[in-house]
Amino acid sequence: MQMGDETRQRVKFTDDRVCKSHLLDCCPHDILAGTRMDLGECTKIHDLALRADYEIASKERDLFFELDAMDHLESFIAECDRRTELAKKRLAETQEEISAEVSAKAEKVHELNEDIGKLLAKAEQLGAEGNVDESQKILMEVEKVRAKKKEAEEEYRNSMPASSFQQQKLRVCEVCSAYLGLHDNDRRLADHFGGKLHLGFIQIREKLDQLRKTVAEKQEKRNQDRLRRREEREREERMGRR
Repeated sequence: MQMGDETRQRVKFTDDRVCKSHLLDCCPHDILAGTRMDLGECTKIHDLALRADYEIASKERDLFFELDAMDHLESFIAECDRRTELAKKRLAETQEEISAEVSAKAEKVHELNEDIGKLLAKAEQLGAEGNVDESQKILMEVEKVRAKKKEAEEEYRNSMPASSFQQQKLRVCEVCSAYLGLHDNDRRLADHFGGKLHLGFIQIREKLDQLRKTVAEKQEKRNQDRLRRREEREREERMGRR
């Protein structure tokens, strides 16, 4: 939610109406804007001036907004993971059932597809940044993985009827819950793993891990401070009774 000038004058960054995830630069509404999973406008206030105020104030005292942001991201990721499990269940119900051995071979192809997609996305990023030599090294690595994929596809093809092999076997991306095809080409793989949606989910998941660690450390410090103060009070009381 954006603020008008009049509201901006009244609202402080500590206000409950302000999105604490936005203050910490990790609100999914911001990160996934413009993707196919665009969440629209956040119901809480987003304002860069308030974020700047928060960043200044947080250097002087611990506001512990990480807890609010962590709860927000945990709820969001839990919903995403629930959708992923539902998508997996639907695939299991609709796709032709195959043996565990054949399934393992298909999974190997999917894993190599994922490796190729990530490497290509990284090579494109390095190239865009002007690191041509590093980009070329990554592309050489891609060729090695392609060779492994070709062998894995051959093993998979030989383990089942030709008619079944031609059917597009799908897999759900564990990061962003998008569908990936066993026969996806390099362009499709690079677009997925280097796309704003997938990278956005990586950013959100990594931020959540970071927030969990920060919250745990701060809670431990608070507990230690509380324990120290209590011990000091008890020591003073004992001294006073002497």
